[in-house]
Amino acid sequence: MSQPQANIGVVGMAVMGSNLARNLASREGNTVAIYNRSVDKARAVADAHPEAGFLVAESVQEFADSLARPRTAIIMVKAGGPTDAVINQLVEVFEPGDIIVDGGNALFTDTIRREQAVRDTGIHFVGAGISGGEEGALNGPSIMPGGTAESYATLGPILATIAAVAEGEPCVTHVGTDGAGHFVKMIHNGIEYADMQLIAEAYDLLRNVAGLSAPEIADVFDEWNRGELESYLIEITAEVLRQVDAATGQPLVDVILDQAGSKGTGVWTVQTALGLGVPVSGIAEAVFARALSSKPAQRAASRNLPGGGTVTVDNRDAFIEDVRQALYASKIVAYSQGFDAIIEGAKEYGWDIKKGDIAKIWRGGCIIRAQFLNRITEAYAQDPNLVVLLAAPYFRDAVTQAQDAWRRTIITAVQAGLPTPAFSSSLAYYDGLRAERLPASLVQGQRDFFGAHTYKRTDRDGTFHTLWSGDRSEISAEDTH
Repeated sequence: MSQPQANIGVVGMAVMGSNLARNLASREGNTVAIYNRSVDKARAVADAHPEAGFLVAESVQEFADSLARPRTAIIMVKAGGPTDAVINQLVEVFEPGDIIVDGGNALFTDTIRREQAVRDTGIHFVGAGISGGEEGALNGPSIMPGGTAESYATLGPILATIAAVAEGEPCVTHVGTDGAGHFVKMIHNGIEYADMQLIAEAYDLLRNVAGLSAPEIADVFDEWNRGELESYLIEITAEVLRQVDAATGQPLVDVILDQAGSKGTGVWTVQTALGLGVPVSGIAEAVFARALSSKPAQRAASRNLPGGGTVTVDNRDAFIEDVRQALYASKIVAYSQGFDAIIEGAKEYGWDIKKGDIAKIWRGGCIIRAQFLNRITEAYAQDPNLVVLLAAPYFRDAVTQAQDAWRRTIITAVQAGLPTPAFSSSLAYYDGLRAERLPASLVQGQRDFFGAHTYKRTDRDGTFHTLWSGDRSEISAEDTH
């Protein structure tokens, strides 16, 4: 290819990569070059979609030669070693000012490392979180690119052509430098874990306390999807619950093995939040719930342990409404915790992340898309320095209204012996935030007793230590050195 013809290229022709390439090609103004380590795979994609007009490159050099400057390539290959290998290949054939985009689910610290290494060559490296799965890649995802402002000047308009659109706005924004995009995508996935677990707990209560069938619960979720819980996950939950297994005639949900898998991004969210000192208990319990579900031997060995009793519901409609409100309040906590992590991550890594803009681009294309996100955008528009999302007037009023139902729901779950780790931990977090005084004072006393870790007082400045093994008098911590 002697004359550059493409304004964008995609490396990696698995489902996500090929769908993203098709999306790009379908937008006016884009000509797309494609490359795959197995050239036959790239040719097969081009042959299957002749309308896309793909330029198939047979080598990395040919791929680079087909791209107009500044060359822009999106990598859609397996995270880890394969991504590093492709980056190294592209660096050899690209020039200063060109742009390499990793659109996979990379750990943000890997993106920071890669950006630093590639930056030395003069080439821009962008870590872009892309949410929406295979359907989103084809029809319009939510896109969270990091990288330099200079690279976004070229990349942004291209990504805007393929992003989902919510209320007239493309669901893409420049998140921040180096790993900011993949960091925000990781938090998105953590919130997704919590949201899914909360919905599953609501289903379990409706099924095993209210006694509703799977199709009846689907009707409930349809109703909920017309109110403040309107979201993609609520919508697809109803679809799943209505599905009938062709082989048995039972609801499909009843024949699916109750062991939930994980690809790691939820774990990354919890590990990162622990490092930042941010409590994300709702997200953590969702991760742990999946881990517990996937321990069949331990579960089988525990089957005969005693549990709760039979709980009857006198007013089924009232119970359904209680569960709905508990779900909504717990969902607010999950998002509040997620945005707390974004705020602390931005401080730690020097990113200027606009929280309201993140909520905007999550309104369409991504898995956690929901009308609810408009309220988050409004909250940060009213107060960009909002300390905690739960304190915003809308969310404060929402949890105030829901809290009695929230508490009743968890009490019922405990009495019935049904596990509601995400509901329960979300309420505990809420109660912890609003408490005037926490038992952490006792923890500090214990720490000082066994490890001389010192403590502060409520009535005067300074740091202190009690001589527990001596006369138990109190001294200033300065006197211990």
